[in-house]
Amino acid sequence: MEQYDRLRALAEQLARSGVKVTGLLGVATPDAADTITCREREDDGDRLWFFIGAGEPIAEADDEHLDDAAVLVLGHLNRRAEQATGAGR
Repeated sequence: MEQYDRLRALAEQLARSGVKVTGLLGVATPDAADTITCREREDDGDRLWFFIGAGEPIAEADDEHLDDAAVLVLGHLNRRAEQATGAGR
């Protein structure tokens, strides 16, 4: 299934950045974790997109946007870690 191939590609990209990847596709740093999904986005012609957490779209799930998706996931995890530790206040 194409969604799993896209998730696997993102998992490999994130693992190279030091993010712990579990299953398809839990992501974690020492201070934060979340889930990434890949599914069709109705308001974008049913193209495949990556979604994070409760369903926030982060990037189209194609090779052209893979780096963008990885950067957005890392930023999301950093924000969650800051919220959890109270940093940045």
